[in-house]
Amino acid sequence: MNNSSSAGKTSMVGVYILSLISVILWGMSYLWSDKLLSLGLPVEYVVFIRIFIASFLLLGYNLVKKYRIAISKKDLPKFLLLSLFEPFIYFVAETYGIKYTESPTISALIIASTPIFSVIVGVLIFKERFSLMNMFGILICLAGIVMVTLCTESITEGGFILGIVLLLVAVFAEVGYASVTKYLSNDYHPAVIVMYQFFIGSVYLLPIFLTKGIANYDASLYMSWQVWEPLLYLAVLCSCIAFALWANTIKYLGVAKSSIFLAIIPVSTALEGWVLGQEILTAKQWIGIIISCFGVVMSQYVIKKRKAN
Repeated sequence: MNNSSSAGKTSMVGVYILSLISVILWGMSYLWSDKLLSLGLPVEYVVFIRIFIASFLLLGYNLVKKYRIAISKKDLPKFLLLSLFEPFIYFVAETYGIKYTESPTISALIIASTPIFSVIVGVLIFKERFSLMNMFGILICLAGIVMVTLCTESITEGGFILGIVLLLVAVFAEVGYASVTKYLSNDYHPAVIVMYQFFIGSVYLLPIFLTKGIANYDASLYMSWQVWEPLLYLAVLCSCIAFALWANTIKYLGVAKSSIFLAIIPVSTALEGWVLGQEILTAKQWIGIIISCFGVVMSQYVIKKRKAN
């Protein structure tokens, strides 16, 4: 086997492993976010504190690693748009969606529709290669996800429909975020992209944090460890680490193929809830997990053309 080919395969295996780590961490983020909301914390407080902490941690990391952090003037509008998509639109819409649906698993299922829209953007705008087998893999994966999630929790009344609409807004924001990240990934390190994403996002979110986020501030609750433990998990694991790894995934896999990993977040949420004793998985759900994993493999499969002798 050619050494360069072997090295290429090894590096891509690393990309897939890091992508799965992001998925695992984001699967837990639904559980941690739901815990904070169940304590009565405002969405505006949770989102702002999460990304504000993450931005400074990433600044320290980038300075230690001596990455280039200067932004070219031509790229400033892209960074402003990146932060508008995510965290501003995405996090607010997603967190409110979780709040109104009252279901971390069903919320994750809606977010799982992202690959369908990402494929369209990846193929039409970035001219990414995506075969019918890859598309079939996405459909199989989504079918497995439906089996995992739909029988997990009952649909609540009231704000449930509003929650679904907000989650769909989050889906479109995610597609926009991935597209802008793809443009920036060739010139900036993933950790630098995410750092500016969160710094600028903090500025966007500051007005609603100061008005709604701390309107009913209660030091005995907000400064307690039961609040700060999940907040730190969200900031360090789900923001700093997961987003930096994800920017790397988009760079190497593209908008279309990277998005399929987002589709298995609800599977990750269900499995992690099961491990923690918060979910009881049925036989149908276990079959759905197997099907969704098979779909992910198919979505990443590349048909190699034989060279003519």
